[in-house]
Amino acid sequence: MLLPKAPPIWGALNGLICVYKPAEMSVRKLRNILISKISKEMNELEVRPPAGYVAIEGKPTEKLTVSVRPNFADHPLVVGPRYQERDLAVSWSNHLGYYTSGVLLFGIKSGTREAKFIRENLPTRAYRVKGVLGLMTDNCFRTGKIMMKSTWKHVRRHNVDGFLSAMQASHQRKMFELCGVDMESQAAYDLAKQGLIRPANAKIPIIYGIKCVEFEGPHFTLEIQCVNEYEDYMTHIINEIGLKLRSVAHCTDIQCIRHSRFTLKDALLIKHWTLAGILDNMKTCSDVIKESGDLVHQKSATLV
Repeated sequence: MLLPKAPPIWGALNGLICVYKPAEMSVRKLRNILISKISKEMNELEVRPPAGYVAIEGKPTEKLTVSVRPNFADHPLVVGPRYQERDLAVSWSNHLGYYTSGVLLFGIKSGTREAKFIRENLPTRAYRVKGVLGLMTDNCFRTGKIMMKSTWKHVRRHNVDGFLSAMQASHQRKMFELCGVDMESQAAYDLAKQGLIRPANAKIPIIYGIKCVEFEGPHFTLEIQCVNEYEDYMTHIINEIGLKLRSVAHCTDIQCIRHSRFTLKDALLIKHWTLAGILDNMKTCSDVIKESGDLVHQKSATLV
């Protein structure tokens, strides 16, 4: 079987890929796995043969012979594989915590610039966050030590919905405050007409939308649209909900279901982390960027 040549494939490895990050795996470890898989499969293709050198033999007074011989100083057994892990530039566009699963963007080679631009544009992300009423842990997550138990049967779906509505309204007020405008001014009205605005500060979490999509006490699931969030912030939201509803709660699962225009259907599962799968996904991500228009080069302060 004739293997495809590696150099054209190496040249095509430029762009963004969207993968599904499993829970309890760090982003750095996932990045190393991707780099290792790509390098290994690249070296299984038809790579460049060892370079040769010209040898001239014989006495000057006699007939000379010229031949081309392999240069063993360029042999893979001497210098190592043609494609090495250190040769592959890969960086992430969004960072997910150790216990968070879901959509994760990586830039490969020249795609690292696109990943950087998307990260700096502060796109919104959507999460499915699950919690359980009645138990509080020391880290607000299921892996922590149980610190407190409380009753929860007095909590109803409408209690959760009411608190979430107040939280969303509070964060939308904060969105305008971070823009430096008075809520009662004409400037605030003009901003509101444009839609939701991304904050100028990249360190302050803002929730644009939060709702309860499932409630079967003591278990409940939230869907959160936000920006500048991080894993501990999401777990503390669940803890805060429990306290505000005169109970306690802890988080059991966090899943990123959307990053900007990229959703779960665009994400590669771990079984598809192959060279062919990565190249196909790179084409899919390129189509998403083209359709969105301003995903990489943002032209306004409104959310994409």
